[in-house]
Amino acid sequence: MANYFRITAYHPTENFSVIMDSNGMFEKLWQFSADLVQKGFKIIEVGDSNKFLEGEIPLYKLELNKYILRANAKNTPQYTTVNVNGINYKAIRVKNKTYIPDKNIIESDY
Repeated sequence: MANYFRITAYHPTENFSVIMDSNGMFEKLWQFSADLVQKGFKIIEVGDSNKFLEGEIPLYKLELNKYILRANAKNTPQYTTVNVNGINYKAIRVKNKTYIPDKNIIESDY
C-alpha cells in the first residue's frame, strides 16, 4: 500500500497518546511526523506498512486526505511484548490497541 504510514505520538502538554495512520495524505513519512510535531506531539514510533505489523489495528483501506485516529488514551504509550507465530516482538499499546512498530525487532533485541 503506497504512502501508508503509522505514527505513535505523545502530547506532553495535554498528556495524551495517539496512534495515527495516514493513507495517501503525505508523500513521505517525515512529512507526517513533522506535521504532528508542529501540533505539539513528541514522536514515539514511526513506520510505513512495510515496516510495522498491524496487530489489533488493521490497515485502513480507503485513501483519505485526513489523519486516521486508531487509538488514543491519557498518559504515555506503553511498550509490551506480543507473541506472533512463536516469536516475541516489541509492541506498543495505547489504551486497548496494540501493534508491532518494527517487525524486525524481536524481544531479544531490546
